[in-house]
Amino acid sequence: MTVLVAYNDSPQGEAALHAGAAEAVRRDLPLAVFVLTPLEGPPQDDPPLPPDLAHLLDALPAGTPAATVTYRESRIDPADAILDEAERLTASLVVIGSRKRSPVGKFLLGSTTQRVLLDAHAPVLVIKAKH
Repeated sequence: MTVLVAYNDSPQGEAALHAGAAEAVRRDLPLAVFVLTPLEGPPQDDPPLPPDLAHLLDALPAGTPAATVTYRESRIDPADAILDEAERLTASLVVIGSRKRSPVGKFLLGSTTQRVLLDAHAPVLVIKAKH
């Protein structure tokens, strides 16, 4: 059982990371961060953390469990990748950030958040960035 955070370098991703870390502490569960931005270049056994994520992880409050970090493969749709990772980890909670989109934007581009909400086997916590 794990708290899985779907992270990207955005205000929504940062808000999701903070909320996920707080939930991991509250639930006394491990924290897993799933980076939605795929790594460039050939696969690596131990890729370096993106600088933005490394900074955020270092700034998490004391008592937050150390996070394991994995990356989305570029060939896999973000929603499918989040759902697969949640299933692989047997996640107790999936935390994702969201931004407002118009109904037309959702129709044309689809909605990763909506797909995860509808198809995840674990509860999903959707976080909006602070304004």
